[in-house]
Parts: sequence; structure tokens; C-alpha cells
Amino acid sequence: LPADQLPETATETMFLASIGIVFAGTMAAVIIAHDGISRDRTSGVLEVRLSQPMPRWRQGIVLIFGHWSSIALPVTALLVASMFLVGYRSDMWIPLGDAVVYIVAAMLVLLWYTVFALLASSIAREQGSAIAFSIGLWFLFTLLWVLFTTLLAALNGVAVGDTQDQGYLIFEGRIDLLSPNGVYHHLLETRLDGVERGVSAFGAYSATILWTIVPLYLFQRRLNRLVP
Repeated sequence: LPADQLPETATETMFLASIGIVFAGTMAAVIIAHDGISRDRTSGVLEVRLSQPMPRWRQGIVLIFGHWSSIALPVTALLVASMFLVGYRSDMWIPLGDAVVYIVAAMLVLLWYTVFALLASSIAREQGSAIAFSIGLWFLFTLLWVLFTTLLAALNGVAVGDTQDQGYLIFEGRIDLLSPNGVYHHLLETRLDGVERGVSAFGAYSATILWTIVPLYLFQRRLNRLVP
């Protein structure tokens, strides 16, 4: 939303509240999943697990679902409670379609960070390097992405002095397709009126599909080649 625009609907209010998902939710997903594989490798459990008569792709799904659901379920409960709280206090009830998109988008961004952390855990030989890599990705996409976007905008001749400049907003919106947090916000923006950042709803949905399929494929590929 523009800086001078106050939320007038429940959807806009929940959009502003999405900052909690970006910071706390994704960090929790990383912390929960960062040692999902490296810990078992260190203790010798991974060798036993991979020797079981179960396809590795199925073991990968179990790993992902187990770590993801441990953060997704409480976050879903909090989101539903917050929607009811907003409706009760302001008498502005979020439409069902907007609520579904809001919850699904939150579950997807938590899934992406869970897969990132598990992928880092499968590459790292010890838990320390796994958490360092996972937290590093979190810092890049959450805290350093604005600096990265501003630097690219300056290099491409886009005015960066005014963050409300339409040219900068469009450039920022397109660069955000390279970030899971950015795609998450694009999904939420498909339900808002008056937000134009150069990315259509089709572009946001296409980026969502890619951000879901590619990390899952990379993790399953890594798990298939993993040697305890």
C-alpha cells in the first residue's frame, strides 16, 4: 500500500499485518528445519533412515511435511484468530476469497523457507554450517533485499530517492519476483485495489508455481544423491 494510504478494509489490514509472517514466521521455519538432516547425519540416524525400504522421494516428502506442519499449523491458527479479531474490533470482515489467498500465501512462504533450510542441512556436514547458510538466506531475502534492489535500480538508471516513484515501484516489483518474500507479497497484492508494481496476477501465480516446484525438485534431487 502507498505510505499515505490508511487501511480501509480487512484485507488491507491483514496485508499490513503480513510483516509478522515475513519476519517471525519464516525465521521460525528456518530454525525448526535447519538441522533436519545434518543432525541425523552426525548421530548416524540418517544412514539407518536411508537404508529403509522406502523410496527417498517419499522420505523427502515426510521430512518436508513434518518440519513444515510444525510451524504451519500454529501460524494458520493465529491467522484465523487475527482475522476474527480484526472483524470483531473494526466490524470489517475479510471476504472468504481474500482469507483463503492470505492463508495459502503464508503457508507457501513457510514451505519455501522450510525447503531452503532442509536443502542447506543436506549439503552441510555439520549443524553449525547448516544454520549459518539458512540464516544467511533469511537475512538476504528479509533484511538485505531492499539494499540489493536499490543497488540494482541505481545501476539501471532508476531514480531511488523517492520510494513512491512509479518507476521505482515497478522495478522493485519485478525484482521481487526473485525473492520468496516478494512473491508472497505479490500474491497478497492480487487481492488489493490500487496497487500497481508492474506484475500481473498471472505473473505472481506463475512465480509462485516456480518457487514451489524448483526448490522441491532441488531438495529431492539432493536427497536421492545423498551419501550418509
